[in-house]
Parts: sequence; C-alpha cells; structure tokens
Amino acid sequence: MRALVAYFSVTGTTARAARRLAEAVGADLFEIAPETPYTSADLNWNDRSSRSSREMADEKCRPAVAGDAPDMSAYDTVFVGFPIWWYVEPRIIDTFLEAHDLSGKTVVPFATSGGSGLGKAPQRMATLAPGATVTEGRLLNGNPGADELRAWTKRM
Repeated sequence: MRALVAYFSVTGTTARAARRLAEAVGADLFEIAPETPYTSADLNWNDRSSRSSREMADEKCRPAVAGDAPDMSAYDTVFVGFPIWWYVEPRIIDTFLEAHDLSGKTVVPFATSGGSGLGKAPQRMATLAPGATVTEGRLLNGNPGADELRAWTKRM
C-alpha cells in the first residue's frame, strides 16, 4: 500500500494523530494548512460571526490551502485527518478533496473530537471525491499505539 496521510490541524491534536498514523503504516505526511491561519477568535464556535462558524454555515465555502500537495498519482490510499467541526469535516477538507483527482483510490477519514463521532463526514467526503472509495473511517482520539493503528489499516 502506497499511502499518504493528509491532515488539517489547528491545535496540534490532529497533527499528533496524523504523525502516529503515518509512522505506524509507513505513509508520507502532508499538512493541509490554510492560506490564512486560524486564530483562537476564528475558532470560537459559540460566536456565530467567527470565521469557523461562518465557514461551516456556508456549504459552498472553500478556504484556500497553502502550498502544493504531493502528486496524488503516487498513492493508492489517502488517509484524510481533521478535527470534527459541527459533526462533519471542516470546509478546508472539502477544498483539498475537490482539488485532487482521487478516483480509483481509497480515502480513509480519521478525526479527533472532543465529544462527537465522525457524523456525516464520510458520506459528505464521498460526494466530494467522485470515483474514490471512501471508508467509514474512525476517531483517533487519545493515543492509539502503532500496533492498533496497523491492525485497523489492515482490516480495510
């Protein structure tokens, strides 16, 4: 399996999970970084006018990604990691998915969350990555070990 772990992280939680996963399965690592970084005020989900609240309220919002992703043709499997925002993936993940031809690839969502599951994220992601096989994915909260991560990826 030639794999890429692409992830979006603001606080570092998802980044830690992504690094553990990439190391456990021998995958390349790519950070989906926003062109305009998020501030703590941007992330205040209690404020309807915060950046993240406005983005998540707008289904068509696609925040710009900084830098270029690796050549996706080099990978069979793309793990896509993110924090759960409003029970789904953040809109910047939508930007990433729509920017790349993932047809014929397996896309594996993984997320970190303070209290919710993946929600509708896998189903939404499947509509944004036509031709890809999007798995149900899983939460990678806590600190799953390398053996657990390898066992999970082998079950797919």
